Amino acid sequence: MINKIPSTGRTRRSVLLALALTPMAVQPAAADAGAVPSPAAERRVSAYLDSIHDRPEELVAFFRQLPKGGDLHSHLAGAASTELLMELAVEDGLCIENDTQRALAPPCPVGSRPAAEMTTDAGFRQMVLRAWSMQDFTPGAESGHDHFFATFGLFGEASWRHPGKMMAEVSNTVARQNQFYQELMITPNGQGARALADKVGYDADLSRMHRRLLADGAMDEVVRQAQAEADLGLEEFRATAHCDTGRPDPGCAVPFRFISQVSRNSAPERVFTQMVLAMELAERDPRFAAVNLVQPEDGAVSLRDYSLHMRMLDHLHRVYPRAHITLHAGELAPGLVKPEDLRFHIREAVNIAQAERIGHGVDVRHEDGSDALLRTMAQRHIAVEVPLSSNDQILGVSGPEHPFPLYRERGVPVVLATDDAGVSRITISDEYRRAARSYDLSYRDLKDLARASLDHAFLPGRSLWQTPGRYRPVRECRAVRPGEREPGPGCAQLLASSPKAAIEWRQEAAFTVFERRILQAARV
Repeated sequence: MINKIPSTGRTRRSVLLALALTPMAVQPAAADAGAVPSPAAERRVSAYLDSIHDRPEELVAFFRQLPKGGDLHSHLAGAASTELLMELAVEDGLCIENDTQRALAPPCPVGSRPAAEMTTDAGFRQMVLRAWSMQDFTPGAESGHDHFFATFGLFGEASWRHPGKMMAEVSNTVARQNQFYQELMITPNGQGARALADKVGYDADLSRMHRRLLADGAMDEVVRQAQAEADLGLEEFRATAHCDTGRPDPGCAVPFRFISQVSRNSAPERVFTQMVLAMELAERDPRFAAVNLVQPEDGAVSLRDYSLHMRMLDHLHRVYPRAHITLHAGELAPGLVKPEDLRFHIREAVNIAQAERIGHGVDVRHEDGSDALLRTMAQRHIAVEVPLSSNDQILGVSGPEHPFPLYRERGVPVVLATDDAGVSRITISDEYRRAARSYDLSYRDLKDLARASLDHAFLPGRSLWQTPGRYRPVRECRAVRPGEREPGPGCAQLLASSPKAAIEWRQEAAFTVFERRILQAARV
């Protein structure tokens, strides 16, 4: 997380602007008069997917090559591979606590050993790997929920120093998984926000507390420090990924924006201050898009203050209308909390906090007025970010017990996501394959899930699509199928002016190439 990098007095925000907001250059494929029309190609690719149902190696290859939109729900520290975190622990001379496998700053205290010993002791390395991830996890003395969330406290000391190195690995993985965009959750300037919150204290009058946070330029300084942190982290990213050389890593070409995390199990003054910082950044700095609440939703403070947090966001939404809001809501299941705590979280996130997307949304069947809630989400096009593996590992909810098909039946937009790919030991390809297997999805279903992830991304500019969820191109771009010929003048102008449309076009061109490749190889 970018929250402990030393601040500097100057900002260098240009390092990401080209990546995050400049429209992608459109690279059309050469004209191919013999290309199969899209509907026919989709049917034939679907038939091929059905035919390899029991051929694991071909399924893996299919889902790896499948264009898969963007990942809108990805925590940077949890997305980095455990192997990279262990390498960073060794690189920084950290120590590992014997009883817990928690990373510690040097010098190594009694009851710990140097992380460097992981390079020579395979058993020690495997023990840390299992503690820092869900590798080989078997429920028993510890639940999946507890083990999953505990990993962040164990590897935290190894992750905060090198956000750029983590970004480089994560972005390269996204590119190699045939995704075209990502939104990464980070905690900007956690120390500065915490210090300001503690100085100001809590005031139940949110307008008055907001004024006190802004008084005498205090919040301005916290924002500047957050921007300086991001500058340093992004410089490390570009250096690690060789972005400014003649041979850049593939991740350099993947645009991304940040979502600012707010620690929901903190004191109210800290929660509110982090929210203000997140929204200030979203309105001032185009690299930052939105705010989200993180940490276990079933935590004692989170449960106690849930409705208060929703009211805070409602208040701030009126002050910062351009800042996007996406919320972890409904990451709960029966038995994890009291029945009454399952009845309102998604509803309040939608109706009070003005959330534009919901993360997880697993407990929707238990919400009061769930039918009306689903109608509202469908009508307002509020998407649900669904990380199937994470929901299974943390909540034990999968298959028919998961609301994935319910959301789709009710017309609520659904996007697949990884959540914490490094901790879960998965990729986005695994999530698409799991969804297809669990819910008997066709190729067109998978294609529309990928399209939805870009349609609901917090990207500026007009969409390529005329109507949300229908995926019929706007008038300017209707004459040409992406990947076959260059767009006409009107469409080219849209793609040059809209980062969203440009990335959507890029994915459509990739679908054309993917379908052609699959059909040529399979001869179906």
